[in-house]
Amino acid sequence: MNDSNDSNLDTKLKFRLPSEMEWELVHRSSATTNPDYGCVPRDRPMRVYIEMGVVNLDKTRGPTSHEVAAWVKRIVEVDKAGHSGSLDPKVTGLLPIMLGKATKAISALRLSGKEYVCFMQLHEKVPEGDILRVCEEFTGPIYQMPPVKSAVRRATRIRTIYYNEVLEINDNGSVLMRVGCEAGTYMRKLCHDIGLVLGCGAHMQELRRTKTGPFTEETAVSLHDLMDAYVFWKEDGNESELRRIILPMEEGLKHIPKIIIRDSAVDAICSGALLAVPGIVSFSAGIKKGDFACIFSQKGEAVALCKAAIDIDETLDVSTGIAAVTERVIMDAGTYPRGWKTVKT
Repeated sequence: MNDSNDSNLDTKLKFRLPSEMEWELVHRSSATTNPDYGCVPRDRPMRVYIEMGVVNLDKTRGPTSHEVAAWVKRIVEVDKAGHSGSLDPKVTGLLPIMLGKATKAISALRLSGKEYVCFMQLHEKVPEGDILRVCEEFTGPIYQMPPVKSAVRRATRIRTIYYNEVLEINDNGSVLMRVGCEAGTYMRKLCHDIGLVLGCGAHMQELRRTKTGPFTEETAVSLHDLMDAYVFWKEDGNESELRRIILPMEEGLKHIPKIIIRDSAVDAICSGALLAVPGIVSFSAGIKKGDFACIFSQKGEAVALCKAAIDIDETLDVSTGIAAVTERVIMDAGTYPRGWKTVKT
């Protein structure tokens, strides 16, 4: 029984994106948070909740990602909306969309790992063993040249395939596979390259995105779901369905290591200050110098995106110094009281 459980765990770990790893939280110091300032993300007033929300949208076949983001913006009446990475019009699946002020954090979601279920058509019949072997070879770092029709400059670049699991091989040469990959990987090109190595040629026939960053199909919703929920709130004052469909933007940052800070340090970070060691309450273990992280308040609010200036574990042994450089402020200044003084010159 134990061997079976260990095997199942190994399989789950093998077919898992880096964004699905669990961060161990290390406590550096004790601190309390003042309930008079800030707000637990789930408890934000409805209009603020929308302006600082994310929708895990299930895109249908047909529209462009830009069109879908524009429709979402109009439905919930926000000035801005940004998606987590383009899907071609014929591709379906997860397209998380940040709303309003939450678009400040969209870069963190766009750079997260993705998972696709891909239907690849081989141009000739090939032994099943060869297919399995070649698909296994296309894991780890691979070279890719973006297709002619792409939104980026055509230059060979390296992208990481975290896993390439063959789910089904049919007699007609079609192959169903699940692929976990780094952002910016072209699945159409992956199918083409697999076909070249097999010597038979291949093309991508259908594609669906099933994971992006911390989002999975379990929380995916349709445009119709979003519109109905918004109407229920506007016309009947019923918030429950809209709060289920729109998630706090912090849900879109769960895959990033975190640094939790004191109330007294929040406003300084909101003004673009560097994060000093005394301001840290706790942090995700293993953050190395240069790593990307997100600074949170003690109430769980996203304050800013940052880059570690030291190995954050070192803050357990020191009481002064700069721990992180603020790169993108998310929270508005003035949300928490100023806990720092301006030096007169």
